Amino acid sequence: MSPTDQASSRADPAAPAADKPAPRPGRTRTVAVPEVRWATAATALFSAGALAQLAGAPDGLWWALYLACYVTGGWRPGLAGLRAAREKTLDIDLLMIAAALGAAAIGHILDGALLVVIFAVSGALEALATRRTADSVRGLLDLAPDRAHRLCPDGTEESVDTARLAVDDVIVVRPGECIGADGEVLDGHSDVDRSSITGEPLPVPASAGDGVFAGTLNGAGTLRVRVSQDPSASVLARIVTLVEDASATKAKAQLFIERIEQRYSVAVVAATLALFFGPLAFGADLQPTLLRAMTFMIVASPCAVVLSTMPPLLSSIANAGRHGVLAKSAVVMEKLGATTTVAFDKTGTLTEGTPRVTGVEVLAGGGLDTHELLGLAAAAEYPSEHPLGRAVVAAATERGITIPPVTDFEARPGLGVHARVGTRRIQVGSPAALLAGCDGTARERARAGVARLEATGATVVLVVVDGVPAGVFGLGDRLRPLARQTVHDLAALTGTTPVLLTGDTHTAARTVADEVGIGEVHAGLLPQDKVALVRQREARGERVLVVGDGVNDAPALAAASCGVAMGRVGADLTLTTADAVVVRDELATVPAVLRLSRRARRFVIANLAIAGSFIVALVTWPLVGHLPLPVAVAFHEGSTVLVALNGLRLLREAAWRA
Repeated sequence: MSPTDQASSRADPAAPAADKPAPRPGRTRTVAVPEVRWATAATALFSAGALAQLAGAPDGLWWALYLACYVTGGWRPGLAGLRAAREKTLDIDLLMIAAALGAAAIGHILDGALLVVIFAVSGALEALATRRTADSVRGLLDLAPDRAHRLCPDGTEESVDTARLAVDDVIVVRPGECIGADGEVLDGHSDVDRSSITGEPLPVPASAGDGVFAGTLNGAGTLRVRVSQDPSASVLARIVTLVEDASATKAKAQLFIERIEQRYSVAVVAATLALFFGPLAFGADLQPTLLRAMTFMIVASPCAVVLSTMPPLLSSIANAGRHGVLAKSAVVMEKLGATTTVAFDKTGTLTEGTPRVTGVEVLAGGGLDTHELLGLAAAAEYPSEHPLGRAVVAAATERGITIPPVTDFEARPGLGVHARVGTRRIQVGSPAALLAGCDGTARERARAGVARLEATGATVVLVVVDGVPAGVFGLGDRLRPLARQTVHDLAALTGTTPVLLTGDTHTAARTVADEVGIGEVHAGLLPQDKVALVRQREARGERVLVVGDGVNDAPALAAASCGVAMGRVGADLTLTTADAVVVRDELATVPAVLRLSRRARRFVIANLAIAGSFIVALVTWPLVGHLPLPVAVAFHEGSTVLVALNGLRLLREAAWRA
């Protein structure tokens, strides 16, 4: 029988089917968000009006198109502004709508329509991001199965909704099924893939007395699990809560901006009213007084200020996107440059996330060389679905070793595999289990080899041939290319060496940290532990950037000042929760995007200085004298164009490499 035949013959049609998880809720379609539809309509009407005006169409046509743009793009922010005014607050939305209407009142309808479009598009992007984040948080709950097999007092099984499970219920988890609740294994042996919770790259053995988590994947054995947590309080459910709470906490930082906007809006409205009603009280003519007040409102509208920040940040977003980094908003791009501490996840972030053979040691007395040892072990592991088995097979294949066929294959959950290669009996698996049947001298030699490889942070498997320990393999994760250089560059940028936060063991974490030059290591962490460490640092005034790739990293990504997800292997929730995504999966782009962000911040400061100078001059002019409307529009639009062109300089290739 060939290895391929063996692999295909292992499917047992009589085996119980694993529970299929419920279908994920659909990702929000862009057109399904009302704000997006209204903003799209407003933009289309504005474009049509501008084209009609440039083409010399009748005034009534392009005026009608611009007015339709006002209605489609302005009714939502206008209504929100009126509701805020009813609650005795005045926000920037109402000011912009008033400025747009004022521009139309004095004949500058294009300027007003442009303001409406800018605000409508901004609101649509914010609504879309919020909706997609909510969808992904809800989708995380689908990692846990909808139903579980609960044991009844008479020994029979019943299929129940996992939400109905209670503490001390006993559930049966068969091979390939997701575990329905946090609990303790009562009996059975298996390997459980906990990567969705802890980020560990390899399944861990599970037997009586071990704890397991909802949403993790059972391996080849059957387990009986006593439920220890109500499903609503499981680790998976707490991840959802942590993401939602952390996102809400971060949103509160926007309150400061809102207070500034409100004060500015009140000041502009008050000054406009004073410029209108003051002169009228002293007998001034209505039309020139209205023209003067509307001119003031137009020049006071913060178009140049808005464009002081957006072109540099949007240009840097576009530049980063060309190099494989997606920053989800201008706010994110601005905040990346403020990072003072970088916290890395290990598995799948600093490392590739796939186990590989990192060391091979042939034991004296086994009578094999490295080539033979790998060939026999790969043959025994070939039919196995275990990640460690696939790593051994990959190592043999990479070395060009022919894998012989096997017979009598047997996988023993939590222990390893047994098979025959020709006349030889091969066992590959846990050293602790396989050494129990070996004689004293061979056992001591094998234990010494195991200890040497474990000291490197590797996961060790033993190969026994005809009852004699023949060799040991060390398996571990491989560093990403340029991981060490990335850590060095980030330390130079921020002035602080990055830290490592991982759910893996301390030995494995310490090994990786030493390789890349990280001194501070926190290992064995659950998602809530990562969040607590991030918040401790944030409370000390640090601005933490978390770089991760799995569901277990999502709460920390949300809690940090900024979160960056490695996109090739990242879970959907992680990609949605993160502020930026490394879509090409190149770790070295993280320091590059931080440098670009810092340069964008410098451009923003320069632009704000330019825009502020123009606004102060233009606002002061009508207060102390007469500002002709054509001059006001020329200077107002001129300052806007100037800061926009300055920001576009960040589109150049040199800006990424600076």
